[in-house]
Parts: sequence; structure tokens; C-alpha cells
Amino acid sequence: MKESQHNMVYITLITFVATIGGFLFGFDSGVINGTVKGLELAFNAQDIGSGFNVASMLLGCAIGAFFAGRLADSYGRRTMMIVAAVLFVISAWGSGISGSSPEFIIYRILGGLAVGAASIMAPAYISEIAPAKYRGGLATIQQVAIITGLFASFLSNYFLTEISGSSQNILWLNFETWRWMFWMELIPATAFLALLFFIPESPRFLVAMKSHSKAEKVLSKLYGKVQAKSLLQQIRDSINFDQQPRLSGIYDTAKKNLKPIVWIGIGLATFQQFVGINVVFYYGAVLWQSVGYGESDALLINVLSGGLSIVAVLMAILLVDKIGRKPLLIIGSIGMAITLSVLVWAFFNGTVSGNGQLELGDSMGILALIAANAYVVFFNFSWGPVMWVMLGEMFPNQLRGSGLGVSGLAQWISNFIITLTFPILLSSTGLVSAYVVYACCAFVSIFFVWRFVKETKGLELEEMIS
Repeated sequence: MKESQHNMVYITLITFVATIGGFLFGFDSGVINGTVKGLELAFNAQDIGSGFNVASMLLGCAIGAFFAGRLADSYGRRTMMIVAAVLFVISAWGSGISGSSPEFIIYRILGGLAVGAASIMAPAYISEIAPAKYRGGLATIQQVAIITGLFASFLSNYFLTEISGSSQNILWLNFETWRWMFWMELIPATAFLALLFFIPESPRFLVAMKSHSKAEKVLSKLYGKVQAKSLLQQIRDSINFDQQPRLSGIYDTAKKNLKPIVWIGIGLATFQQFVGINVVFYYGAVLWQSVGYGESDALLINVLSGGLSIVAVLMAILLVDKIGRKPLLIIGSIGMAITLSVLVWAFFNGTVSGNGQLELGDSMGILALIAANAYVVFFNFSWGPVMWVMLGEMFPNQLRGSGLGVSGLAQWISNFIITLTFPILLSSTGLVSAYVVYACCAFVSIFFVWRFVKETKGLELEEMIS
């Protein structure tokens, strides 16, 4: 019993280190929320220009996710997380010091490479070190970390703005507040880089590299010496029987198409974004200001949404290994479809002022606020954590890196499309048309999960088939 307890403590500790990448993923994604107005003023960017300043990171995310998966099969999960940590540090400093829009975009793309790599390496790493019985809950900690990072960035943005009065005002050392919002990320990014040197490499990667003795040492620390030998043999048999990991493994040469499991991964990744969640994360302050809230109140609403998100993910942790992944996804899709429809109704019943700003009455304003936060709760109870859990565990050993890479690429491209188009829609057709699209995608996701997604609860990674 003592050894089992010691192993779970060790597994949990290294899981938390890996998920600091998720925290930075969330912080880096959310920090932009409070800086949009400052960026528009500093770089004289509006609409499409503003959208690209925000969305530029996502180009790096797509590239980082795709190549990190493949490179992780050659150089290791931990190694790629170390590379990501270095890029987080560079991006946080550079984004704050930038003097022009092109310079800012370069640093944001570097940050995107880090976010993209961290977004798929953390769930892959956790799934490969966690026991099947607890894998869902441990992998869901990644989403807790992402939401905590978002919450921390919202809270940081709020307090910095409270001190200075506005994201555009000078704060400390003659630098504007929005620059300090980016520099706050240097603290967790540096901690992540340092702590990564104290966790082991994934045992399944070590077996793939034929480092069997190192793999057995890691497995012994994780599960004890007796179970380590049995697990080592299972992993060796799986990789030897299937094939060595390579990018071409995702392609079915007989059917001349991607393997079905890869298409399902792409579908999960795409729907997670097409329901519009990152419009709330990236443009929440702008959205609430557009319906009449002041900057401080809008940032405070973001803090509320972040807090509710953490509670929702904690609920998912308690249930994901009990009722399974698929039921949570279906519940989340239904909830998001309903709440997004309510938002559409609220925005549709708003009035447009003389300056073109949508205004909601007291009743519709409250309804929109409740629906938006309920939507965030449903997302973070389901698609937020469960999509990453499934991507980390649904692929067979020989496809995991490449499958994650392709799915991550799809996820970030979808994210980029949603993020870039929102300010354009906001300034042209308005909030209603944007949220109609997101609501329709939520409805379609119900049928996608019901028809194509298979339950993975309780299965060992060696039992996953393509």
C-alpha cells in the first residue's frame, strides 16, 4: 500500500509539472484579452489588423502542434516541453517590448509555437505515465491548468488595469500597462523551464527508442518493480507488433485516406473550436464592452467566467473516469447548443445605438450574462478537458505523436479561423450572425460524438486500435 501511495504521489507531482505548460497555454491565450485596446492604440490597428494581432499566435500554435507531435517521436516528450518553455520565456518578454505590429506578431508566433507544442505534449506525456484507472482524471488536470492560466491572466489584467486606470496608461518604469500584462507570464514560464529538468521522459517513448533499461527504471518509479516488468513487456509487444512511430502511420495506403481514428481526432479538435469558446477567452472584454459594460466591469466578468470554468473542470475530473468521456461530450454539446441559442436570442433583441454599438436592456443583459457563463461551464465540464484527454489516449502507441500532431494542427487552424473572423463579423454583421454559426456547430457536434466517438474509459494505451 505504501508503494502504491508513493507512486501516485510521484505520478501526481510530475503530472502537475507537465501541466504548467497547460497553465502557460491558458495564460498566453488569455492575456491578449485585456491588451486588445492597448494594441490598437499602440500599433494603430483596427478590425482586420486587430484580429490578426490577436490571431497571429494561433499560426504558431498550428505549426507548433503539428511539428511537436512528430518531433516528440524522435526526441522525446520532455525534450519538446523544454523547447516550449524556452519559447514561452522569449515570447513573454518580446511581446511586451515590441515597438511595432510586425515585431509583436513575430513574438506572438513564437509564443504560439510554445502553446501549440505544450497543448499536445502535456496530454500525451500524462497519458503515457498515468495508470489507466486514473488517466482521465489526471489528464483533465491539464484543462484545470489551462483554465487556471486563463483565470490568472484575467485576474492579472484586471488588477494591473485597476492600478493604472486603463490598459493604455503608463504603469511602471514608463511602460504601458498592456506591456506588463505580457511580462507577468515570465514568472510561470521560468518556473516551468526549471522544473522540467526534474521529471522523467515518457517510458513509452523510451521503449520506442529501444532504451528498455531506462524505460524500466521510469516504470519502476511509477508503478513499482513488479508491475514495471509486465508493463514494459506489454509496451514492447505493442510497438514491435504495430510498427515504429512515424508520420506515414496515420495514412491508410489501401484506402488512400487518413485512418478513421485520425479523422475522429481531427473532428474532435475542430468542433472544440467551432463552438466559439475562444471568442469568449480572447475577446471577452471587447464583447462585453460592445454591449454596454465599461472596461473594468468587462474584465471583472472575465474573472467570474474564469472562476466558474475552474469549478466546471473540477467536476469533470470527478466524473470522467466514472461515467466516461463520451457521455460528458454529449452533455456538453447539448448544454452549449442551448446556451448559445439563448445568447443569439438576447443579442437579436438588442438595439443598435447611433454609434453602431449593440445595447441590451436590463433583462436581456442579465440573460446574456447568465447564458454566456453557463455556456463556459458546459464547455469546461466537457469539451474543454475531455477533447484533450481523448486526443492523448485514443491513438495507438505508433500513431500517438503523429495523430496528436495532425489533430493539434486542425485544432489551431480552427482556432485561428474563429479568432480572425470574429472582429470582422462584429464590425459588419454583428454578434447575432457569429453566434448563430457557433450554435449550429454545437448542435452538429452532438451527432458527431454520438455516431463516431468511441469510449476509451478504463482501456490501457496498448488496447487502443486505429
